[in-house]
Amino acid sequence: MKKWKCTMCGYLHEGDRPPDACPVCGAHKFQFILYEPLPEALERKLREAFAGESKAYVRNLAFAKKAEEDGFPQVASLFRAVADAERVHADEYLKYLEGVIGETEDNLKAAFENEMKAKNDYYPAFIKQAFELKREDVAWSFSRSRDVEERHAILYKGALEALLKEQDREYHVCQVCGYIFDGALPETCPVCRTKKENFKKIA
Repeated sequence: MKKWKCTMCGYLHEGDRPPDACPVCGAHKFQFILYEPLPEALERKLREAFAGESKAYVRNLAFAKKAEEDGFPQVASLFRAVADAERVHADEYLKYLEGVIGETEDNLKAAFENEMKAKNDYYPAFIKQAFELKREDVAWSFSRSRDVEERHAILYKGALEALLKEQDREYHVCQVCGYIFDGALPETCPVCRTKKENFKKIA
């Protein structure tokens, strides 16, 4: 007998097919997945699909912004609609990838580790190659991202401590380089030096 897991509430159903709706939370049958390990090859494909849909989501939002600037609001609306559809696809694939999303405390720890890995393992090689290819502008972009990743890691660590102490925090994101403040904004960003007016408050 197959076991099906509701990805919305965790309810387990036994049967050849999932129920038409979850008896606990009402989720649609397509929000159930088989409660068994994925074959390794299929997991790799799901990770590729998740990455592709995530990139498409960001890319279409950029297309929408450009369409708005060019005076085509209807086209911008279409790009935003497609972006949201790509987000739905990415969310669906993520449900199959066990261990990607855990409890909030575990997620904060994993996010911290990922940011530090990006800073220490990925970006140094990217920066080196960009300089070797005489593209200082790209190297500088990578350098800003590297510096911001470290800041993100610090924030994740602080959020974990705040979570345990049940403290509230307010965040502002630099729209030029992605640096995040969790307190009063300074006059300029410490990474890219843009003015504080270019920070966006995140609710």
